[in-house]
Amino acid sequence: MTQKAQRPTKAMVLAAGLGRRMRPITATTPKPLVSVAGKALIDHGLDRLAAAGIETAVVNVHYLADLVEYHVCKRDQPQIVISDEREALLDTGGGILKALPHFEDAPFILLNSDSFWIEGVRPNLDILSRSWDEEKMDILLMLASTVHSVGYSGRGDFMLSADGRLTRRAERAVAPFVYAGAAVLHPRIFGAVESAAFSLNRLFDEAIEKDRLFGVRMEGVWFHVGTPAAVKSADIAVLDSAA
Repeated sequence: MTQKAQRPTKAMVLAAGLGRRMRPITATTPKPLVSVAGKALIDHGLDRLAAAGIETAVVNVHYLADLVEYHVCKRDQPQIVISDEREALLDTGGGILKALPHFEDAPFILLNSDSFWIEGVRPNLDILSRSWDEEKMDILLMLASTVHSVGYSGRGDFMLSADGRLTRRAERAVAPFVYAGAAVLHPRIFGAVESAAFSLNRLFDEAIEKDRLFGVRMEGVWFHVGTPAAVKSADIAVLDSAA
């Protein structure tokens, strides 16, 4: 049996995006601060990180950066470190690359700032961290069911094998799982990267080629909050779940 590495103690939260599909709300409010179920989207994620024992969270900022920075830096847990992208938006991959020195070559949790879910029996970040095995994995993604997610209407992202390995869905096909915006990454995946701005999907595909992209299915219900209509759907679904 392989020896699993120590669970991650640091995280990065992607909060620099423009939130175009969330307009007109994001004309004056950055997407991470949009309120869903009585709480800013980014606080849903940061609260999950704090509950999982994450000590430090790096948050990148670009669009309406002052508002995001002021909001997150009021928190006590986790400790917030700002990665400033005010001068240029670096996309998901480039944003992580800029912040990489904060992780000191250790695996870390990645969260989208609009990652939002209702927990199942076990906390999902606990499931994710306990499933991480850096001897065979470069990236471990948290996956949601396309059928049972709220606000998602796409064709899915991945096929999941019995041993947890992931492959992309074929063009025009339908896949049962969608990336739920939470992952564990090892910094070594950025070793050969030279470009400043690029999508994290590039590194997902490279990990697939090496047979080192894995996934774990989340418990509970995942919310895809990408539009004003999705905000309303999430509010209703959360209220119904608490009834």
